[in-house]
Parts: sequence; structure tokens; C-alpha cells
Amino acid sequence: MTMKLNGSNVAMQRVPSGGKVESSIPCHLLILFTLERYGVEKVFGVRYGLRGLTDPDLPMKKLTADQVRDINLEGGSFLGVSRGGANIADIVDIIEAKEIDMLFILGGNGTHAGANTIHNECCKRKMKVSVVCVPKTIDNDILLMDKTFGFDTAVEEAQRAINSAYIEAHSAYHGIGLVKLMGRSSGFIAMHASLASGQVDVCLIPEVPFTLDGPNGVLQHLEHLIRTKGAAVVCIAEGAGQELLTKPNLKDASGNALLGDIGVHIQQQIKSYFKGRGILADVKYIDPTYMIRSGRANASDAILCTVLGQNAVHGAFAGFSGITVGTCNTHYVYLPITEVITSPRFVDPNSRMWHRCLTSTGQPDFSPGTSHSSDLS
Repeated sequence: MTMKLNGSNVAMQRVPSGGKVESSIPCHLLILFTLERYGVEKVFGVRYGLRGLTDPDLPMKKLTADQVRDINLEGGSFLGVSRGGANIADIVDIIEAKEIDMLFILGGNGTHAGANTIHNECCKRKMKVSVVCVPKTIDNDILLMDKTFGFDTAVEEAQRAINSAYIEAHSAYHGIGLVKLMGRSSGFIAMHASLASGQVDVCLIPEVPFTLDGPNGVLQHLEHLIRTKGAAVVCIAEGAGQELLTKPNLKDASGNALLGDIGVHIQQQIKSYFKGRGILADVKYIDPTYMIRSGRANASDAILCTVLGQNAVHGAFAGFSGITVGTCNTHYVYLPITEVITSPRFVDPNSRMWHRCLTSTGQPDFSPGTSHSSDLS
């Protein structure tokens, strides 16, 4: 959809459906700076996601370039984050009442779906409002996108956790380092961090089923590693192996199913297995989730933020609405939101990148029903 806009009132909204990402502040800044280059005089930041549009206790924040110029030195989000939000009709009522011409929304799959609903409601009311998304998720799971901002920094920080687990495991007698990383439905962080570190012996992701017990299970392979190498490092995505857990059947404020803690489960299973085998094993469990999410963007992500922020404003002033910006096949593009919310993006178990990861770790196939032999004598 295209329309003519004067850009007199602009709301910049940070609507995370899954929490913080490595600083989205560079993107906020470049949206603001680019709007000012277009001559826009009124730019408002919406605080704490969708809640900030309708909550009278959270007034929108007028933003100027001078006011926020140095906030890129910080991590997190200066506008705040929250889960869930208000009724879409109420949100559009506020947009209409405040005569907002452009709404820039940063977020992941759930946020994009919400933005699309806002766009459709605006169209239904024949409102001249441009709704533009910028993909923000460290999981890198937005369909058609080469990469989302926050991902590179997440992989870099995850490497540090893996390195710590490696040092702990190799400093202990029969040490096993276990690192749980983010990745609700997609294992991109775990896969790339394992590849980047070169220190991981077992990488487990949601897209590839695995079994813990039996001759083809993870536990027996860990025993093999302890007997042959004296130590092991395991990297697992938070959404992996959920079928092995008792599901709580609960949802968070964004409507996502709450995951069982696969990291703690595997830690307990490893301890129980080695105790049953009469083998001493020293398990070091590291969950760096919030450390990874709250840091500053690295150079690669900061540049990506910059370009996406600028392109979001250019798209709005070109008259587009119901779009998201990103990179696709190495090109910066505009895509209809409807095209990227049909499903999350997943790691392809038959892809070269996953097989590169398997080559790096040297792990066998843990799929249920397969078998392999390890000399455990």
C-alpha cells in the first residue's frame, strides 16, 4: 500500500515480543536522525511496547537528536520493553486521536504480526498512516531475512560463554561444560556459536530431534568423550528437546508457550547417568541468556541497525505501509509484513551450514531410531 504523507507527527515504537536484544539504540537513533533530515519536527518514542500507546501512566516521549545523541554508548532499550499489549482497536484510536502519520515498530515475529494487524485496522478506517517494521530478534528466525540485527552480537557473546564452559570443563577432572543459549524454535545462535568457537563437542538445536538414552544417545556419547578426551562441551538451544520434558501448558503475555528448562533437565540427566555408571563427572552449567541480550551492539550489528533505520524512514516517506525492512540474498529490501509472518525461519538440517557444524563438533547422529558404536570398554 502506498499513500501521501507529510510526516508531521511520528511515533517510534519499540515493541518486543520476546524481550530485549543487543542494543537496538543505533536503530532508534538513525530513525530519529533520518526523520529530522526529512524535516520532521515532532518525533515521539512509545514507552514499554504496545502498552505505552494506551496506558495513561506512560506518556509518549518527545525525542530530539541532541537529547539522545550519546545513548548509543549504552545497551538495552532507552524506551523500555514489555510483553503483550492493548487491544488493537484502542491502539488505532490513539494513533488517530494523536494524528500520527508514521509508526515505526521494532520487533520479532509476534511484533510483526501485531504491526500487520495495526496496519490492516488503519486501512479499514482509511487512515493515512504508514506502519513500518524493523526486524529485531537475536534468534535470527524471521522468514526471508538473511540476518536480523542482534544476531551477530548474540553469537559473539555466546562464544564467550562457550569458552568459559570449555575452560571449566578442561580444568576439572572429567569435566563437562553445558551451555544453554537462546533459540525458541530456531537454533541459529547455537549453531553459529558452536562453529565460531570450535570448542563444542555436541550441539543440539530444536530442528534436529535427539535422544539422550540408549546406544545412539547423547549420554553415551558424552561417556565416550570423557573416556577418550577427558572432557566435553555441550551447547544446546533453549527450544531443543522439549519433547523430553513435561510441558507446563502455560503461555507468556505475548501468547508464546512457556518452554521447559532443557538445560537444567540435561544437567540432571548427565549427573544421574554418570553416577549410575560409577564414573565421576563434574558438570558445569552456564545459562548466559540475560547477559547476551542486554549488551551493546557490536560493529556489524550497529551498521545493520544504521542502514535498516534509514531505510525504514525512506520507505515511509515513499508512501509504503505494512512493510518491513531487511536484507534478502545480500540486498537491502522492503518486504510485505504478510510474507514474513507465515512461519518462523528454521535451520535446515540438510543445509551446508548445519553439516559444517556437525563436522566441527564431530558428533554422531542422535536421532531416535539410529545407532552408532562407541568403544566404552
